[in-house]
Amino acid sequence: MLTVEILAELSPGRRQAILARSVDDLKPAMEVTRQIFDRLKADPEKELLREYSQFKPNLALKDFKVAEKELAMARKGLTRELNEALLRAKENIERFHLSQLEKPTYLTEIAPGLLAGRVTRPLSKVGVYIPGGRAAYPSSALMNVVPAKVAGVKTIVAVTPPGPGFKAWPIILAALELAGATEIYKLGGAWAVGCLAYGLGGVPKVDKIVGPGSSWVTAAKMAVFGDVDIDQPAGPSEGFIIADGTAKPDFLAWDFISQLEHDPQASAVLVSADRVLAEKVAALVKKLLPSLDRAEIINQSLANAAILVAKSLPEAFDFANEYAPEHLELALDDAISHLGSIQNAGSIFLGHHSPIPAGDYATGPNHVLPTGGSARAFSGLSTDSFLKKMTFQKLTPEALADLAPTVTALARAEGLPAHAKTIEARVTPPTPSGAAPPDKKPKP
Repeated sequence: MLTVEILAELSPGRRQAILARSVDDLKPAMEVTRQIFDRLKADPEKELLREYSQFKPNLALKDFKVAEKELAMARKGLTRELNEALLRAKENIERFHLSQLEKPTYLTEIAPGLLAGRVTRPLSKVGVYIPGGRAAYPSSALMNVVPAKVAGVKTIVAVTPPGPGFKAWPIILAALELAGATEIYKLGGAWAVGCLAYGLGGVPKVDKIVGPGSSWVTAAKMAVFGDVDIDQPAGPSEGFIIADGTAKPDFLAWDFISQLEHDPQASAVLVSADRVLAEKVAALVKKLLPSLDRAEIINQSLANAAILVAKSLPEAFDFANEYAPEHLELALDDAISHLGSIQNAGSIFLGHHSPIPAGDYATGPNHVLPTGGSARAFSGLSTDSFLKKMTFQKLTPEALADLAPTVTALARAEGLPAHAKTIEARVTPPTPSGAAPPDKKPKP
């Protein structure tokens, strides 16, 4: 059960267990994924009908693409409240991602006569995976499709798992259409990823696959990386909170619980230099737990949770940077002044009224974020995720002549004489036929 621990007194094993949180072993899933891909490539229609006929008798390949009739029913089924919520969230997500767009072209004069620059182009086709097994996640539809649309991607192919009756969650379909998906297919797991990566079963082949999913989806995405691009390996949700004495214990208890209710592998960590505050939060979590709708899930994910007392805020920041959380909440007085102390995090939530769930749905920044410590090197999904950047250069004859000694010296040092010759052919005056080179006298 949840107890308050002293950060500096953690055993090496306990400290490592907190840092490791719940990390999926993808090896079994990778092996099964390869087998699925082999069957898909050999006979896509046979494999897809074998897997999905359980949902609908007499299933045909054409049934996998969501028809306009099903989309219309999904739109019609939205309550006014949900429709307004989706529109407001989309507006904020769109506004934030529009602000990320850079100039499509820039140019720099590196040296006299030597111009270099970069042009930005959107990817042509992207695939978006939206989970739909345990529950509906319309927010993921918005977070994945809107940035691609903002970036200028022309073809956005969405996949989401079907359920009973071979039907997808209506709210997911409505959100995907609202966000701008151009095609939607009822597919899940490795079958969805394989069809997107290789253009199987009538699904268009895409250039990149993004979106969260189970360990099976993560394994499939990693298996196709190289054939297509992917966003990043995704793991269970995680939240890390640093709080001082100005924070309210009940706010923190709910923030802590909200991260643990995602699934049994989710994790949450609270660190404070105020022991009294830490004890109050732990007591509140224990008190609230029995009455919660997802108490069974939270009881399991508590194995990946910790409430820690630090000697100081700097010690708390050091541990947060070592943990590199997906979500980092700074429940501190004047939290924005501490932003410079954070080196590793997926997304940062500043102050007492910026809880993580606000960002999960509607603040604007993306909720597809690096997990499992990968925030040390990875960024969250953004407009940039759907853009490619090509460099270019243009040299005048004088600029090439000026650069020639540098290029030819390096080319010969690397054992590539033809590289040097192609430069010299342009900058060395040609020798007239039958005449001696100008730096040599003819022999008598």
